[in-house]
Amino acid sequence: MTRAALLFPGQGSQHVGMASELFDARPDLLGENADEVLGWSLRDLVLDGPEEQLTRTEHAQPALFAVSYALWDVLGSRWDAEIVGAAGHSLGEFTALCAAGAFTFEDGLKVVARRGQAMAEAADARPSGMAALIGADEELAESIARQRREEGGSLQVANINAPGQIVVAGSAEDIAWLTDRGSELGVRRIIPLKVAGAFHSTFMEPAADQVAAALEEVTLTEPAFPVWSNTTARPHRRDEIASLLRSQVVSTVRFSESLEGLAAQGADTFVHVGPGDVTAGMAKRTVEGATTHVVSDLGDVEIVVSALGTMT
Repeated sequence: MTRAALLFPGQGSQHVGMASELFDARPDLLGENADEVLGWSLRDLVLDGPEEQLTRTEHAQPALFAVSYALWDVLGSRWDAEIVGAAGHSLGEFTALCAAGAFTFEDGLKVVARRGQAMAEAADARPSGMAALIGADEELAESIARQRREEGGSLQVANINAPGQIVVAGSAEDIAWLTDRGSELGVRRIIPLKVAGAFHSTFMEPAADQVAAALEEVTLTEPAFPVWSNTTARPHRRDEIASLLRSQVVSTVRFSESLEGLAAQGADTFVHVGPGDVTAGMAKRTVEGATTHVVSDLGDVEIVVSALGTMT
């Protein structure tokens, strides 16, 4: 039997029209109830845009959470393979926990909406950003960030996504410093990212407090299958979920370690569930010989169910 790991994408995977057929197929999840929680029309923004509004942090996060979870709900109803565990990239960690039953969809949507709004506000409070260090390993990235901090900056390692794919976060001045010194720092290429601010860094501390406050209103239960934490790169325990989701907002996303942990537990197949295919690409780069599948819209469900031999 296939031993699969579920992967859920984070902010950046959203696009106008994503998984459009789901809105008619699952109005119970993506209809009026979701709109009431959000205070805006999920369907209208996802299907009609405009793109610049969907891309805004306060909209992108709940939209991705809702669409990715609805895809899993459809796929999960047909699933009969062993689930070794799950991981989500940044925002996707909330989707993974919801898929595992750690909290309800409605509660998850409320928390994610508050998270997105709080992170947008934190980003607006001070100019900041992120940059990808192409070809750098974790040791080099940490050394560069430490050098900048010793000079009075605030650069931090924000994402360890896959071998050669590391992202740092800091002030606008930090990112300018980094791009000006790329070659002398030993990095093959530095790419400033088009993001609203320095996510997964201390710049997001006010947002972390709001996430913690939102989670205090949520009933948390033990996940039905292991969900790897971005912060610790090991499975969540019920009593750790709230504190780790708070920490995740300001801490390094250790996604490649989570992928390695899932592989070490016997995962031989990685299934990306949600718009895009970014986590499948990370799995391929991180786990040698990994088999990957992508469920990014309703039509993919049947294909993947057949490919995995999980039809019930």
